[in-house]
Amino acid sequence: MASDETSGKDLTAADSSGVEHGTAAAGTAVVARDAVANPGFPPHRPRVTDLDPRKEKQAERTVYTLFYLSIVGSVFAIAAYMIFPIVPEDPGSVRLNNLFIGIGLALALLALGIGAVHWGKALMHDEEGIDERHPVRGTDETRARAVEIFQEANTESGFGRRTLIRNSLIGALVVFPLPAVVLFRGLAPQDQDPVALLKQTMWEKGTRLALDPSGAPIKAADVTLGSSFAVIPEGLMDLEHGRLEEKAKSVVILVRMKPQDLIESPERASWSYDGIVAYSKICTHVGCPVGLYEQQTHHLLCPCHQSQFDVADHAKVIFGPAKRPLPQLPIAVDAEGYLIAQSDFLEPVGPSFWERQ
Repeated sequence: MASDETSGKDLTAADSSGVEHGTAAAGTAVVARDAVANPGFPPHRPRVTDLDPRKEKQAERTVYTLFYLSIVGSVFAIAAYMIFPIVPEDPGSVRLNNLFIGIGLALALLALGIGAVHWGKALMHDEEGIDERHPVRGTDETRARAVEIFQEANTESGFGRRTLIRNSLIGALVVFPLPAVVLFRGLAPQDQDPVALLKQTMWEKGTRLALDPSGAPIKAADVTLGSSFAVIPEGLMDLEHGRLEEKAKSVVILVRMKPQDLIESPERASWSYDGIVAYSKICTHVGCPVGLYEQQTHHLLCPCHQSQFDVADHAKVIFGPAKRPLPQLPIAVDAEGYLIAQSDFLEPVGPSFWERQ
C-alpha cells in the first residue's frame, strides 16, 4: 500500500510538472498545448512554361510528337510481325520476330508514357490543393461542385483546347492495342476451324498409353497400387509439327487403386482395368494441369485454383470453382499386356469454353 501511495504522489508530481511546462494532464495522458502549427503550402513556383509562351508551345509540340511516335511504334510492331514471320525449325526467324516486334511495342509504350508524363509536368495546372473526402453521398451542391471540378480540370489541362495533344493521344490509345490483336490472332489456326480441332485429340481405338515425356508404352502389370503419373498417346513425341498443341489436349493422368474402391456407373464399368483409371489432366475450370494426387482419399487437386476431383467416383468435383468432372478416357489391355485406349474422349476436354458450345 505504501508503494501505491508513493506511485500516486509521483504521478501527481509528474502531472503537475507537465502543467507548469505548457501541457495539460488528462488522466495518465499528456496533451501538448504548443502543437506544431500547420505550415500550409509552400509558395507557388511558376514553371518556365507558365512564364514563356514559346516554351509552352514547345512543350505542347513535344507532347503530341511523342504521341504520334507511339502510333508509329504500334504500326511498326504490326508490320514487323508480317515482315519477319516465324519459320518452323528456324531459330533465327524467332529472334528477328521477337526483336523487331519488341522494338515497336517498346517505342509505342515508352512514347505514350513519356508524353503523358511530360504533359502533366509541363502543361497541366500544377498548384497544390486539398480535396476533402466524405464517406457518404454528397449533397446536391457537392455533386454540382464535382461537375465544376471536372470542367476546371478540362480547362486547366487544356484537353478540350489543345486539339493536337488530345487527338494524338486518342490516336495513340486506339492504335496501341492493335499489335496485341494481330499477335494473338496469329496464335489461332489459320486455315482450320479451331473448335473442330479442339474437339478431337490423338486418342483413338488401340492407341497405347505412353509415359510422358519418354513415350515408352505402359504395361498394366507395371502400374503399382497408389501410383499416378502423366500419360500421353504413343507416337506423340514423333510428331514434327503441332506436338505441344496435341499434348495440351491429349495428356491424361493414370491412377491405380483397389478395384473395390472404385464407384463406377454401369455404362462406365468397362472403362477401367483392374483398378486403373485414366482422366484428362486438363482442369475443367481454366485449363490448368491437374497433377496433385492424394493416395488415401483418391482426390486430385488443381494447384491453380484448388479445384478437387474424386478419382474414385468419376472424377466428380468435390471442391473449388470447376463446374464439371474431368473427362474419362476409356482404357483396356491389348494382347501383349499394354494399356490402350478404347476410343477418344467421349466428351470435350478443357475448361468452360466447351460449356458454351
